[in-house]
Amino acid sequence: QVQLVESGGGLVQAGSSLRLSCVLSGRTSSNYYMGWFRQAPGKEREFVAAISRTGGGPRYADSVKGRFTISRDNTKNTIYLQMNSVTPEDTAIYYCAGSSGAVYYTSILARSYDYWGQGTQVTVSS
Repeated sequence: QVQLVESGGGLVQAGSSLRLSCVLSGRTSSNYYMGWFRQAPGKEREFVAAISRTGGGPRYADSVKGRFTISRDNTKNTIYLQMNSVTPEDTAIYYCAGSSGAVYYTSILARSYDYWGQGTQVTVSS
């Protein structure tokens, strides 16, 4: 059984940086396309970033492009989301997700993912 555990969230000021981590256990992470999603209060869950099994072809939501970077270290079964120049609009619960069947074109869809973490709260103050 695959389990995903996120960490690294917290309260930060606008303009600062934060790095989220997601550890996958139960299987080898290189078998899974990985993504980050977020959900703000009163809003639907939205795509943030995704990365292929080998670490190539990252995709980003327009709202985070140029500020966030997704990466992975399959030797550590860990996926990262480096968040720079954060704004209050980035405040949300951030979820890590894993997919055994996703490809580049479907990686932005939440329904493509089989496994989800419990989420980590990121709050950005102005």
